[in-house]
Amino acid sequence: MLARLLRRIYFIQVLLGAFLGSLMADHYQQSGAAALPLVLLGVLLLPLLLQFGAISTSMIQSRPAQAGSLWWRAYGSEFLAALRIYWLQMPWASAQTNVLLPEGAPQAAAAPVPVLLVHGFICNRRVWDKVVRALHQAGHPVLAITLEPPFASIEDYTLQIQQAVQQLQQATGAAQVALVGHSMGGLVIRAWLRQHGSTAVAKIITLGTPHQGTRMAVWSPTPNMAQMAWHSPWLQALQTSESPATRKLIHTALTRHDNIVYPQREQVLEGAEVTEFEGMGHLALCLDERVIQWLLQKLH
Repeated sequence: MLARLLRRIYFIQVLLGAFLGSLMADHYQQSGAAALPLVLLGVLLLPLLLQFGAISTSMIQSRPAQAGSLWWRAYGSEFLAALRIYWLQMPWASAQTNVLLPEGAPQAAAAPVPVLLVHGFICNRRVWDKVVRALHQAGHPVLAITLEPPFASIEDYTLQIQQAVQQLQQATGAAQVALVGHSMGGLVIRAWLRQHGSTAVAKIITLGTPHQGTRMAVWSPTPNMAQMAWHSPWLQALQTSESPATRKLIHTALTRHDNIVYPQREQVLEGAEVTEFEGMGHLALCLDERVIQWLLQKLH
């Protein structure tokens, strides 16, 4: 659903860019082959400017008091991450979600833990492409799912998590799996944990998850956005339901330059391990090699 929506949005942007390019050609009295470069410029430039505007707005709104050079590094990497994820990966996601099994058949006692990857808000499973490759190369069975529909309540996604956990267990024979969530995906995992318990859980890892909510979600027109608002009642109820034993299963990673989930350093949970990164934005958490190596270490 989201992939189709993204393709339509970009198609409209391309058409609008071509129209603006043709207007520029008319202004400079160009026609035929001479007008083609201006039309192509409009096709390429408009989507880039819109993406740059969106990233710039979020980076400036979330900018920490002492930004420094690392903030500029995060600014650039987040723009490139958005282009890669929203243009090259997510629009082309298929509906098929099969377990990616490692080559060979390692002994059960030595086999790496199966991993379920859960994406965040307005994303799909293709946000995990680089992580999937790294996990597969390290020998982990991997399943990356797409949560549908995109704008439902977080509680509505828990059934999909349960089905995916069972699918991983059946494909691998493992009694427990590790669950990794980016952004809203971490909250979906915690909501599933509240309903189904931790029997099937080896470890939970969250990346850039708004555990305390985000101040970005001031205007919350969808159920899941309202649930992710800063200190929302839903988040408070979720925290109250968790035991110290549950929190010990959770390992969180945050970035001081997160442009979507902020205040950044408030996104911790009492009793859960936290690791802080710098110089990257929200989407870049799924692409940065430092985060991927940390994730592999935690899963090993």
